[in-house]
Amino acid sequence: MPRIGTRTTGRPTLNEVAGLAGVSPITASRALRGVASVDPALAERVRHAALQLGYVANPAARALASARSSSIVVLIPSLSNQLFIDTLEAIHGVMRPRGIEVLIGNFHYDPGEEEKLIRNYLAYQPEGILLTGFERSEAARRMLAASGVPCVHMMELADDPAFSCVGFSQQRAGEVAARHLLDRGRRRLAYVAAQLDPRVMYRAEGFRHALRAAGVYDASLEVLCPQPSSIELGGDLFRRLMAAHPSVDGAFFCNDDLAHGAIYEAQRQGIAVPGRVAMVGFNDLPASAHVVPRLTSIRTPRAEIGRCAALKLLDRLDGKAEREPMLDLGFELVVRES
Repeated sequence: MPRIGTRTTGRPTLNEVAGLAGVSPITASRALRGVASVDPALAERVRHAALQLGYVANPAARALASARSSSIVVLIPSLSNQLFIDTLEAIHGVMRPRGIEVLIGNFHYDPGEEEKLIRNYLAYQPEGILLTGFERSEAARRMLAASGVPCVHMMELADDPAFSCVGFSQQRAGEVAARHLLDRGRRRLAYVAAQLDPRVMYRAEGFRHALRAAGVYDASLEVLCPQPSSIELGGDLFRRLMAAHPSVDGAFFCNDDLAHGAIYEAQRQGIAVPGRVAMVGFNDLPASAHVVPRLTSIRTPRAEIGRCAALKLLDRLDGKAEREPMLDLGFELVVRES
């Protein structure tokens, strides 16, 4: 039986897999990366050969050989937020047929942690990076600029054509929520927020702008909490808000988790929604159509943002000219019972 593996590691090689499958090493590589253009019968032969030999791809070696890693990096602030789960699924759906691996970095809303992830991932020479938002450390900005790696920003918009981005106006979303409540005759309006990442604060700016224009802005009705969002926290913040300001008749929550918690707490306290307090959430999570009362919320195009950002990045990797650096996908106010 012929010796299997390289002289230095003893591990099976891609050339051995290709030889056993009767294909070229290039075809074997593409088949193992899931490139859609490979004939399905050939791809199955390659996978069977790899299984027989116990072959495992070496991404570092592949990157050294090609100066590219056949991977992209996606940096997100949370893996517990449905918003980013939907976005990641869409990104995978675009990249998988091209045989491009998606490396996920979760920086937990911490710029310092994001900086470390950028430094570590750039060492693997990714083909591109998908970033969440624009605010990051100066060191991270310098590393990204010096790397020359194509980047696309998600969730926010920038007027500067130097930035490739896909998202919607967070400020405008805050304005729309405020105007919806104002149009229903509410005047004592609160903004209830947690986590306090840049997008949450941009929505706060839009909310304030609309209230100031209507002459009803009251800074004391802003409840801003740096803790991570949760249903439990939403109930707690609503309880504190109503204890301090019982005249509040409307509230915009920075996400649906907080709004759900507020609805449950209102039920415990016998506070009628929307009779006494009207509520608007953000993101329109699936459960928002089923809480009682059903929650009015701003629906964000989170999956479409992931899909379009991934396609934008692929175009850049393919050397195609970018016709629209800033892609505004908008949002939708879904009016229900709250």
